[in-house]
Amino acid sequence: MSTIAIECPDDILRALNETPEEFAREARMLLAVKLYETGRLTSGQAARFAEMDRVLFLDALKSYQVSVINLTQEELEKDFQRAGDL
Repeated sequence: MSTIAIECPDDILRALNETPEEFAREARMLLAVKLYETGRLTSGQAARFAEMDRVLFLDALKSYQVSVINLTQEELEKDFQRAGDL
């Protein structure tokens, strides 16, 4: 596993009232959510990146106002078309 380090000024941590570990955990989750939201990671990959179970990750998405259903407009239209063909 690769390690990526980012610098965070102490005054930011104080303003957030977070330890470096808390900040790192939240930053990891925020990045996982955004990568999932933009379709760059699957829900399983994003959950693994956030170091949590996939079901818990999907449940947590609502607190970030991100939909669990992550379909493009084209995929959604195809699904509706297939449903109409049934």
